[in-house]
Amino acid sequence: MSWILLFFAGLFEIGWAIGLKYTDGFSKPLPTVLTVASMVVSLALLGLALKTLPVGTAYAVWTGIGTVGTALLGIWLLGEPATAIRLACIALIVCGIMGLKLATYFLLQGSSTNAFRAAARRP
Repeated sequence: MSWILLFFAGLFEIGWAIGLKYTDGFSKPLPTVLTVASMVVSLALLGLALKTLPVGTAYAVWTGIGTVGTALLGIWLLGEPATAIRLACIALIVCGIMGLKLATYFLLQGSSTNAFRAAARRP
C-alpha cells in the first residue's frame, strides 16, 4: 500500500511542478490554488508512505517520479526539446527508481529473514 501512496504522491508532484508554469508567477488565482493543493496532497501522501518505507528510498522515488513526469510533460505540453541525450537521461532515472524499489524489497525481505533466524536461535 505504501508504494501505491508513493506513486500517487509522485503524480501530484508532477501536477504541482507543471502547475507552477501555469500560475504565471502566482498571478493567476485558479492555477495557483490548484498548484498549492497539489503540493499539499503530494506531501501528505509522501508522509503516509514514509510510515513503512525507508526515507531515503521513498524520497528518491518520489522525486524521481516527479522528475520523469515533469520532464515528459514539459516535452509534450510545453514543447521542450526531446533530444536523444535528454530521453536517455530520463530512462536512467527510471532505471534508478526501479533499482531502489528492488533494493528496498530485498532489504525488507532480508531484514525479516534475519530477525526470524535470530529469534529461532534464542533458547
